[in-house]
Amino acid sequence: MPPHGRRAFPCTATATSDLYVDLIVRLLVPHASLSHRQRRFAHDRWGVMSRLNGTARTYDIVLFGATGFVGALTAEYLAAHAPEGLRWAIAGRDEDKLARLRERLSGTPDVLVADVADPASLRELARGARVVATTVGPYILHGEELVAACADAGTDYLDLTGEPEFVDLMYVRHDARARETGARLVHACGFDSIPHDLGAYFTVRQLPEDVPLRVDGFVRAQAMFSGGTFASALTQFARGRHILAAARDRGRHEPRLVGRRAHAPLSTPRFAKEVGAWALPLPTIDAQIVQRSARVLERYGPDFRYRHYAAVERLPVAVGGVTAVGAVFAAAQVPPARRWLSDRIKPGEGPSASRRAKSWFSVRFVGEGGGRRVFTEVAGGDPGYGETAKMFAESALSLAFDDLPETAGQVTTAVAMGDALIERLRGAGITFRVAASR
Repeated sequence: MPPHGRRAFPCTATATSDLYVDLIVRLLVPHASLSHRQRRFAHDRWGVMSRLNGTARTYDIVLFGATGFVGALTAEYLAAHAPEGLRWAIAGRDEDKLARLRERLSGTPDVLVADVADPASLRELARGARVVATTVGPYILHGEELVAACADAGTDYLDLTGEPEFVDLMYVRHDARARETGARLVHACGFDSIPHDLGAYFTVRQLPEDVPLRVDGFVRAQAMFSGGTFASALTQFARGRHILAAARDRGRHEPRLVGRRAHAPLSTPRFAKEVGAWALPLPTIDAQIVQRSARVLERYGPDFRYRHYAAVERLPVAVGGVTAVGAVFAAAQVPPARRWLSDRIKPGEGPSASRRAKSWFSVRFVGEGGGRRVFTEVAGGDPGYGETAKMFAESALSLAFDDLPETAGQVTTAVAMGDALIERLRGAGITFRVAASR
């Protein structure tokens, strides 16, 4: 982890151009703790009906895509940290690979065969589980059938997507049905976007209530991405028009916010004295997720604004990173070049354990409102894989076992799990802290 000094947010190790590429590439790639007002608002917001997943299910959690790079790490985490009596299964299309993974896990989970090309197998998967967590992406290509199956069955659904188009389309097509059945559809349950969503939520909780609030998030990380993440990024880089169309479609279906405002504008580059680094706007899904949490939870105040940045110490490094991303974006528009790039790193491949052990992330927040200013931080180890697997597994366990507010439909991690998930992640070694307040 980066060292701390005298500043509220001291400088950390020098960023690299790979860091900024990794961050930009993600564009494409408990109940009692809530106030009565929050519980009432959540209940009114979703109009929750009977939960179909209240019926008996064979499994508490099914992990779909368990033999992929992140899927296997998640399975290992669940096997090592699952509560006694957890009923869970690993699922995918290759029974032999699943059997080998099960042996590595000391034979703990059951094995289920299902394939995104076989919707009937996905429906059977959803009907047998309380929570289905999927790592199978790119989600825009492989994700919808499972979302639909979970929405119909009243089964809670989790994924790791950082794909705005997919999230928007799933809202338009499946949010209403999920509300009817009581299913919670929770996207972006890894580094996209838990540190940012729960970090902003944690920051807001340190500020006065019922006043306009301003929160800025600054991301630093040292990590690599896997073949699956790279494949998702290339897919999204090639789908710019589709992303915009899906966002417009969502805007036509989403209820307007009345009497309050929550926005997440894309800012301009600046030198941020509060973190001692250049702040470069990040057009990732994270800011959208934070904004959606703010739309739902009145604790974010009558007028909430969030801005999302990569923090880079040296401007030439930032310029180099942006240039590299621009080159990849341009190449992704040409099918032969896109295929060539996708062949460089295959899905299922990822950094070594030794490389992951040296990786870290830090998201620092500056929140202001009601005459108070607070500095907070969410930090941990390898963001792309080790900590993502941890966040993903703990999210599934939280949905399965924690006493949570009644919600349904497409919801964020802050709305669905909030304080309960923060406490789980703290217990798992991820830092949520107040660095300073004034």
